[in-house]
Amino acid sequence: MLFLARILIVAGIVAGLGYAALYALATFVEPEQRDIVITIPTPRPKT
Repeated sequence: MLFLARILIVAGIVAGLGYAALYALATFVEPEQRDIVITIPTPRPKT
């Protein structure tokens, strides 16, 4: 039973660290905005 508790505690700590990392990325990192230019070729006439 002690082994199961250790595994659950370690899994909880790892999940908490992952959640904290995702929260920090979402909160502190601002995405860089830039324009996107896509060139669309003109359709060729059917012959």
